[in-house]
Amino acid sequence: MDRPLIGISTYLLDEARWGDWRLPAALLPAGYHRLVQRAGALAVLLPPDAPARAPETLRRLDGLVVAGGPDLDPARYGAAADARTDPVTPTSRKRDTWELALIDAALAAELPLLGICRGAQLLNVARGGTLRQHLDGHRERPGVFGAHEVKPVPGTRLAALLPEAVTVPAYHHQAVADLGDGLVASAYAADGVVEALELPEARSFALGVQWHPEMGEDVRVMAGLVAAARG
Repeated sequence: MDRPLIGISTYLLDEARWGDWRLPAALLPAGYHRLVQRAGALAVLLPPDAPARAPETLRRLDGLVVAGGPDLDPARYGAAADARTDPVTPTSRKRDTWELALIDAALAAELPLLGICRGAQLLNVARGGTLRQHLDGHRERPGVFGAHEVKPVPGTRLAALLPEAVTVPAYHHQAVADLGDGLVASAYAADGVVEALELPEARSFALGVQWHPEMGEDVRVMAGLVAAARG
């Protein structure tokens, strides 16, 4: 069987530096495409585009990963910005708009979807949910991934992939507050933070995890997406 093709959303930067060059760039940490490949699929990057092109883009794919990154514009869920929330820029707005369009199109097309960190938060906001703009204990220090235990909720799709509590790589300071329409929490941290959410009503795979599986060795969550993409 041909390996399924999984699209991964990218960061969008006003300037990145490599060699002699300092230019605008769409980029992605290598852990994402490597995890997709380790799980048995092909990876392709999806830089921001016009939101109207999201359905056409997804028609070429078998699954979608919405990657981590900076904080979502709080206006997307009807909140004023906390002082600790990342500044909103024209570039960040463009990424927000594109990824929300990708999520909407994926759900409408019943395309298997996995949101990672920011991607999980976007899934929640796309369904009308809200976010906690700051919490302590899930981002130990700048630029360093921490680790903590998450406990899957029995009976959920996530629990079918991760039957027992697992220690995961984590780096975030925001999290789900009110769950969006139709979403259920499928894992929690010890402090009660929602660590995964999913859409049970979706006929296909629709899951978000707050941690960063691309920074660890456990491929089971991504393998669940790839298995759904094969279907």
